[in-house]
Amino acid sequence: MDDRIKFVEHQGKRILLLDFSHSSTHEMQLLLEYVRVTVARHAHESVVTLADFTGATVDHAVATKIKEVLTLDRPFVKKTAWVGAEGIPHAFMENFHNFSQREITTFKTREEAMDWLVGE
Repeated sequence: MDDRIKFVEHQGKRILLLDFSHSSTHEMQLLLEYVRVTVARHAHESVVTLADFTGATVDHAVATKIKEVLTLDRPFVKKTAWVGAEGIPHAFMENFHNFSQREITTFKTREEAMDWLVGE
């Protein structure tokens, strides 16, 4: 899992990369639990995350787990960007935002997302 959930550096700043790309529903469940535990180890509002959902399978069970993790890691996450979210149903995206009370900004590429994450 350390190859999929890891810190990367961009313009001298650390970003927690959550690489869900091309994951099955089973892999998504395992990765999401790993994310929850990993993020909770950090200080409040100290983590900047980039989630890549390109080609990932997001069904109702995975969407429920995403909502749970978004809510539980809210105190620790300062800023969040997603790429590859085009494949996630719009209703799920609205539900993530409303349920977690978090702003989720989406981008077309990892580079655009990382530039936004490190910007003030």
